[in-house]
Amino acid sequence: MKIRELAPENYPKVSALLQQAFPRSQYEVRLFDKLHEKGRALHEWVCIHRNTVTAYIAFSNAYDGTKVCGLHLARIAVKPQMQNQGIGSELLRFSLRQDAIKESTLFVLGNPGFFRKFGFEPCVQPLCPLDKGNAHFLVIRNNAVRQYTVGYEPEFGKVRG
Repeated sequence: MKIRELAPENYPKVSALLQQAFPRSQYEVRLFDKLHEKGRALHEWVCIHRNTVTAYIAFSNAYDGTKVCGLHLARIAVKPQMQNQGIGSELLRFSLRQDAIKESTLFVLGNPGFFRKFGFEPCVQPLCPLDKGNAHFLVIRNNAVRQYTVGYEPEFGKVRG
């Protein structure tokens, strides 16, 4: 298994992976497409095994108003038949060591039991507009000193599943 930065020639493979990993919704595929169409700043990596994209991770900008205040772990996906083998965990560990990621405040909306294993902690501030009460909103390297609502790229709200 090799981990590489996502290259444009692998966009169709990632779209296919997202369809397989999230079969009940087109949201993830449409979001992936829209973020790339708009040229949004993303940090993305893929796991490749035997010329097949088996896993994908992406980070997008997080905002305090119009100012970038960190990154959102926007998505992590693993081919269904390869889940529960540690591939997603290894991809996440790899990404957390990368220069573009390792010094940033990182937010994630997800399963606290899973993400705490990687150093994420419950986030009290800022508030997540997608998670009332911040029950599933976690953070690493949070330096927020005041309450605000963290922002996402506009495409997160414009895509329908």
